[in-house]
Amino acid sequence: MSKPAMKEMHEGAKRPMPKMKKGVIKRVLKMLMQFYPKLVPITAFCIVFSAVVAAIPDYFMPRIYSSIEKWMPLRDWAGASKEILPQIVFLAVLYVIALIATAVFTQLGAVITQGFLHKVRCAVFNGMQNLPIRFFDRKKTGDIMSYYTNDVDTLRQLVSQAIPSLIRSGVVAVSVFAIMLYYSVWMTLIVIAGIVIMFLVSKKIGGGSAKYFVRQQQSIGKVEGYVQEMMNGQKVVKVFSHEAQAQKDFDELNDRLNEDSFRAHAYANALGPIIMNIGNVLYVLVAVAGGLLLLANVKNFSLSGSVLNIGIVATFLNMTRQFTGNLNQFTQQINAIVMAMAGAERIFDLMDQQPEEDNGYVTLVNAEIAADGTVTESDKHTGHWAWKHPHGDGTVTYTQLQGDVCITDVDFGYTPEKTVLHNVSVYAKPGQKIAFVGATGAGKTTITNLINRFYDIADGKIRYDGININKIKKSDLRTSLGIVLQETNLFTGSVMENIRYGRLDATDDECRAAAKLAGADDFITRLPQGYDTPLSNNGANLSQGQRQLLAIARAAVADPPVMILDEATSSIDTRTEAIVQRGMDKLMEGRTVFVIAHRLSTVMNADVIMVLEQGRIIERGSHKELIDRKGTYYQLYTGAFELE
Repeated sequence: MSKPAMKEMHEGAKRPMPKMKKGVIKRVLKMLMQFYPKLVPITAFCIVFSAVVAAIPDYFMPRIYSSIEKWMPLRDWAGASKEILPQIVFLAVLYVIALIATAVFTQLGAVITQGFLHKVRCAVFNGMQNLPIRFFDRKKTGDIMSYYTNDVDTLRQLVSQAIPSLIRSGVVAVSVFAIMLYYSVWMTLIVIAGIVIMFLVSKKIGGGSAKYFVRQQQSIGKVEGYVQEMMNGQKVVKVFSHEAQAQKDFDELNDRLNEDSFRAHAYANALGPIIMNIGNVLYVLVAVAGGLLLLANVKNFSLSGSVLNIGIVATFLNMTRQFTGNLNQFTQQINAIVMAMAGAERIFDLMDQQPEEDNGYVTLVNAEIAADGTVTESDKHTGHWAWKHPHGDGTVTYTQLQGDVCITDVDFGYTPEKTVLHNVSVYAKPGQKIAFVGATGAGKTTITNLINRFYDIADGKIRYDGININKIKKSDLRTSLGIVLQETNLFTGSVMENIRYGRLDATDDECRAAAKLAGADDFITRLPQGYDTPLSNNGANLSQGQRQLLAIARAAVADPPVMILDEATSSIDTRTEAIVQRGMDKLMEGRTVFVIAHRLSTVMNADVIMVLEQGRIIERGSHKELIDRKGTYYQLYTGAFELE
């Protein structure tokens, strides 16, 4: 990692504190309703019902006190029982129903929570499949993985505990507050004063906690990104004895994460005890105030019209404890809430990324080619393809896929301020082999990236079989192109499955034929389980050359009309290259092929060789023509110049 990047990451307190975006919780709730439109209301109803039942005894307690106070002097227990027992039975029935409701929302909560996390991960992953390559150019793999692990997991506690606790605590608090007003406004005003203090303290401390939790989630992503980067480059780290510096850089990132986490949890953990102690002080104040009001015989002001008595004061003490207890219970969830908001904010930022634009409407279809050249669509795999081109007047025309690629006067830059390609024109007729040579950074790979529309051009046109590629749907365009990249990516699975990745409906025989064509069959059959040999960690148990052979076999099984070979044999030794080259020659027969190579020996038989320098084509022609011209290519071929 570069020192400027490290400096930017570790500015500490000088860094601007990130602000929590509004509406995060609202969006989470909206997604819950979208995913579970029936279960969420049922669960919410059960939570509300159990919360109301928890507050109802406070309504009955003054009545029971009054009944006892009324009948005790008369020692008429039968009369007292007639007033008290119905209320107790009613409460008992409510508690039983509330117990059932609690069991229901607990079970439904588990279903909703796990299902919600599953659907969020699917939504994030599916959305990521539609993001442009530019996004992945900017993001580290470890940071992306953090979305699926840490950030999504923060939502688990939010949905399973924090939101139910918030609803329950809120309903209990509102119910208790309503009962307070019902019995005594004066006593309620004392409680309100304590609530205002609690609210101000919660806002101050909770706000600080939220800000640091946002920074914590960002720091986690950076740490995981750095760890992933170091694990992938572990051999380089050891070869250059970079262990000490790598550890130092990691320690700096980890220290930043530790500081952000400490501050976030310090704020959050301090809130609970503070609220609890304010509640204890409020309890004492209510008791003292109630006693003074009774001694002073102050006229009670209430919605019920009741006279202030010892039963109401005693009930108020219980309600005060219950009220502050629920508020404290809510504050105990502050960690989960603000962590989830921070994680959800990162997830929503990812989900809100603009997907890759695709305005294409020309599609690739299986085709039947008649003897007179007429092209018709087929619902079976025929081995022939055609472009299906709908028109504004409702008509549809079909153009046989031949592999005619025409790039005209193209300018392009990965960023608007820096142009990489300047006025590039390439003409590739069906079956031609076009080779690009030039120093690293000359623009060779960029041209092929534009053909498959990984990036869109700023100026100029690219036509494929006479059709502007902007009119072709990207998925169909890329299906027609076979690509072998310099960096090979193998996936967890068997050798056969990795070859079949080129065409998922390919049979085992077709995969084996492709492997033989690429020259990979020989080493595959010598593997412990042959084509069923499992691969993992990007094929770490294979040599670089063997991995490249599998990539070539994968492209061969796709059987596309156009092939792009980006340094396809760069990682293969000379002996293996000769084997592969024979297979490649067979693979390239009848196809349009774009070859990028540093070894000039691999492009000598190309129909057209193009020499690039700083984004411009400075020479073009066959090997013989360029040698006779004795220009840059001649200098490269004879060793007078080096490609680098």
